[in-house]
Amino acid sequence: MKHESSREFFAYWNAKRGDARAPDRGVFEPSAVRGLLADIFVLSYDGEAGYPFRVAGTRISALLGRDLKDQSFSALFTAESRREIEDVITCVAEETLPAIAGVTATTADGARAHLELLLLPFTARVHVPTTLTGLLAPFEDNTATLGPFTLTSWRYLHPPERLLPRALRKIAIARGLMVYEGLR
Repeated sequence: MKHESSREFFAYWNAKRGDARAPDRGVFEPSAVRGLLADIFVLSYDGEAGYPFRVAGTRISALLGRDLKDQSFSALFTAESRREIEDVITCVAEETLPAIAGVTATTADGARAHLELLLLPFTARVHVPTTLTGLLAPFEDNTATLGPFTLTSWRYLHPPERLLPRALRKIAIARGLMVYEGLR
């Protein structure tokens, strides 16, 4: 992760997940990430609707020049990048794997803007629509409205597995022969 905001939000998400693959949405406290709220969003995992925004930070809305509530997230991307971002979102939600991506966009005056996109899963619950959260942070302090996004790179973040110490059981099979069995 290149952007400080991405590292900070990932660290918060990682702390909240504990030993689980992903945290429950209910354990997130907006006040704990107050300085990042302008760049944070929550998406519904609904492919037919284009993964609509449930919540979008003020800076994200300002960068795109409109309110994003209920708007399609994948529609923000160029036709060439749309299928790729939909595949990334699917993997994040279904495999509970965080992802980090590089995104570019063009401003109205033709300048190029570079952004970092972090996508983080929540734990899926029965009878509750699946959602995921993320952060979209620009590298340049550009207040111009951005055009369609192009996905330039991405990778999945495999959280480190927390290993449990193994217990050993010693079994005497025959005189002079010992077998050590590993237990979890």
